[in-house]
Amino acid sequence: MLRTPAARVLDEADEAAVHRLLATDPVAACVVAGRVEAAGTAALSLGAPLWGIGTGRELDAICLAGANLIPFALPGAERAAAVAFAERARRAGRRCSTIVGPSAAVAPLWDLLAPAWGPARDHRPRQPLLAIDGPPAVAPEPRVRPVRTEELDVLLPAAVAMFTEEVGVSPLRVDGGAGYRARVDELVRAGQSLAWIEEGRVLFKAEIGAVCRAACQVQGVWVAPSLRGRGIGTACTAAVVEYARAVIAPVVSLYVNDYNTRARASYRRVGFREVGEYASVLF
Repeated sequence: MLRTPAARVLDEADEAAVHRLLATDPVAACVVAGRVEAAGTAALSLGAPLWGIGTGRELDAICLAGANLIPFALPGAERAAAVAFAERARRAGRRCSTIVGPSAAVAPLWDLLAPAWGPARDHRPRQPLLAIDGPPAVAPEPRVRPVRTEELDVLLPAAVAMFTEEVGVSPLRVDGGAGYRARVDELVRAGQSLAWIEEGRVLFKAEIGAVCRAACQVQGVWVAPSLRGRGIGTACTAAVVEYARAVIAPVVSLYVNDYNTRARASYRRVGFREVGEYASVLF
């Protein structure tokens, strides 16, 4: 149960409590958990404040207030957490491009922020969260492999196309795309960008965009438009699962728009099962 309604900025002393909270659902909390595992809980090292509510040595909810606003709360604490986090967010002003996370935490937070921050450019209230913790159920495409650093310029147009198609705006609109290129390059260098590339053309790509010890999250799945509807995405996603489970984390997750029936069917064939629900608010 929620003990303290006011949110505070967490620091190094809260790290153990943050880890305990995130461990209650490591798949849903993967993005924040990965950041905390890498950088701790202090705002300076995280690059953004981490808000929390709770008393003593336990936390009921946290919210990473960076480029994305990412709330995570214990079941039953979501509404009170939303009230506390919305108060801080309104005082700080909108600095994020997206609110994203478990739908039970995002929905009440957006209800409170919409009068001040709305209208959103897009609101996706139901995005099934899927996971797989065993071998894929279909044969992986053997030509999917980690992208090499010298292939960045080959990969980038496909990455831009995926982002524009999925998000609805080009990542090149801000700073000429320098920040986006740096992020794509970072994933390539970390071995978290996979693709099927033939004769300088990307046929399939995906990134393992978030990683924590217990799980990882696949993002940016894309098939060249001329090849869609042939089952290529299913076999290639199976290859991503096989690689991620062998090299990165034992559980592989992703979330998908509820209306994307073709993608959802493909992921079911790979062996993903629904384990929760995300929501996104895009500005």
